[in-house]
Amino acid sequence: MNILITGGAGYIGSHVAKQLLETTKYNVIILDNLSTGSKKTLRTLESIRKFKFIKLDLKKFKKVDKVFKKNKIDTIIHFAASIVVPESVENPLKYYMNNTVNTTNLIKCAISNGVQRFIFSSTAAVYGEPAAISKNGIDENYPTNPINPYGMSKLMSERVLQDTAKAYPYFKYVIFRYFNVAGADIHYSPSSIDHLLSANLSPRIGQSFPDATHLIKIASECAIHKRAKMSIFGTDFPTDDGTGVRDYIHVDDLASAHIQAIDYLGDHPSDVFNLGYGKGFSVREVISTMKQATKVDFEVVEAPRRAGDPAILVADNNKIISKMNWTPRYNDLVLICESAFKWEERV
Repeated sequence: MNILITGGAGYIGSHVAKQLLETTKYNVIILDNLSTGSKKTLRTLESIRKFKFIKLDLKKFKKVDKVFKKNKIDTIIHFAASIVVPESVENPLKYYMNNTVNTTNLIKCAISNGVQRFIFSSTAAVYGEPAAISKNGIDENYPTNPINPYGMSKLMSERVLQDTAKAYPYFKYVIFRYFNVAGADIHYSPSSIDHLLSANLSPRIGQSFPDATHLIKIASECAIHKRAKMSIFGTDFPTDDGTGVRDYIHVDDLASAHIQAIDYLGDHPSDVFNLGYGKGFSVREVISTMKQATKVDFEVVEAPRRAGDPAILVADNNKIISKMNWTPRYNDLVLICESAFKWEERV
């Protein structure tokens, strides 16, 4: 089976590629324009197993179609996108062009060339700012109401996928709505005796995106002294400690769901799944955990809320667990923080 991974040199795409390359079941083709992806990450992946790399921007429609003509693609796993929420507000056309238009053309190429499976990297941002959430979190039937162009560009791409699948019954999709992805490659030193010791963690790949806005990435940079301090945006939310609560999922667990989705689509209909652990942690809890895990103290300052930040955003993950039999392995905030920190030590 030939699998095309768009954005495979990026953070999440590279972790999916890693897991695919660690098997011998799939032939992997990575397509990336390297605008945010890493050449170093590609070299690391190549040390696991050979794959084909194509440097190409998805906006080059004719060249993208030639990729399909030259390679018999069975499955697309689509990550390539712009992902910075504040930037999407400042430059919405970039997001609608890069995310929605380019995804639409990718789907068109898939249909033109007989691709049967499409796995799409979406986001919990499609839910917008939840007005009321059950104690079990947000499920896939919660109303979608994005509050920024990033979320809307992803929701529009979801709709294109859904409408296309209705028109072409052989074409099936899985849409994954990510919550807060964090951590780095769970890999241990070859000389490790006890793989459970965090001291033996030796991530090969991790989050390399410049000027990251993700909480755990920022906290790990503070712990390694790449940043002098970090901010808590909002301390007056209606939560136990006044800071926002989020659902943090380890990137390797997120990646494993994509691998399972390939076979799942072989004998199941198209579907939409949340990807999270179904448990929330506050900003203060995450920072405290990072300090405990690394035994490093760093400066934290309080700042006003950011516009559009909901108080609580936690996944109801019962659907993916029951329907896909997905079983997360790294549902541990300490391990997530440790792996992120160990990655920062290496880069």
